[in-house]
Amino acid sequence: MIEWINEILPNVVNKVPELIKSLNQTLYLLGISGSISFVFGSILGIILTVTKKGNIYENKFIYIILDKIINIFRSIPFIILLASLIPLTRAIVGTAIGTKGAILPLIFGTVPFFSRQIESALAELDSGLIEAAQAMGTSSMGIIFRVYLKESIPGIVRATTITFVSLIGLTAMAGAIGGGGLGDFAIRYGHQRNQIDVTYVTVIILLIIVMIVQSLGNIIIKKTTH
Repeated sequence: MIEWINEILPNVVNKVPELIKSLNQTLYLLGISGSISFVFGSILGIILTVTKKGNIYENKFIYIILDKIINIFRSIPFIILLASLIPLTRAIVGTAIGTKGAILPLIFGTVPFFSRQIESALAELDSGLIEAAQAMGTSSMGIIFRVYLKESIPGIVRATTITFVSLIGLTAMAGAIGGGGLGDFAIRYGHQRNQIDVTYVTVIILLIIVMIVQSLGNIIIKKTTH
């Protein structure tokens, strides 16, 4: 068995410690940037929803400004966003390379996408539930937490799953400019040194991560749908 593995994955066998280190870097990037993006994306998605025309905090000015800013950042290809944020990244975290330097661009690339996903999830809520809550005297903040968020859990989980899968792809892309992680590992060895087995193993690991995330999301959605 060991001889067979050595035969089909000669380059990977020699780089197992580095592969594990790259995997840990990818998980670190996903954990930190994913958590921060979830918080800010949720807040922006809620603001977009409640300030839209006809909603509880209707505010045309705030909605239009926020809507335009999100659209601008969503329209910028991530690889260009990575490069354009280098000065800001250096100013905030002190470096623009490695896992530390990749976190800020990942957040900027993920938050606009996730906020739109949250806005869509909340928009699916039956307006009758909001009207019923208002009729019972529920405050506006109460409607946000007890109606919008509580009743939209399956949609929010679905949006989080979709965004997290997208974020996995962004972390791999961040490796193109030395962001560390599996993307950097695959580019340095699989692409630049033409070690195809390294590329295949990296792709398989990323697919496994995506499958785990998708499966967990589906389980939560199934348990929270009513």
